[in-house]
Amino acid sequence: MTSAGRKGTTTDRRLEQAIVKLLEQRGPTATICPSDAARAVYSGDGDGWRDLMEPARRAARRLVTAGEVEVTQGGHTVDPAGARGPVRIRRARRGAPPAGRASE
Repeated sequence: MTSAGRKGTTTDRRLEQAIVKLLEQRGPTATICPSDAARAVYSGDGDGWRDLMEPARRAARRLVTAGEVEVTQGGHTVDPAGARGPVRIRRARRGAPPAGRASE
């Protein structure tokens, strides 16, 4: 599955799985916010999901590295390592190199 071959906490794996599942439940060109995954994984009351925002962004970065998703800002693919501010996550568009990597 998404976290095969990668180490991480149970929460890390759950966030990766939540991102993939949320995208699968939407149309092929749909995007999600990292907060959608954080909310899906958080099991408490209130806004404690906010503590999962950076872990959700890291999960998205791992999925970018795996070629499963892309991170966007303003509708354009960005390198998630350098992205500041609000981002969206979408399924990887096959045939395009991941952001931050040169095509060969």
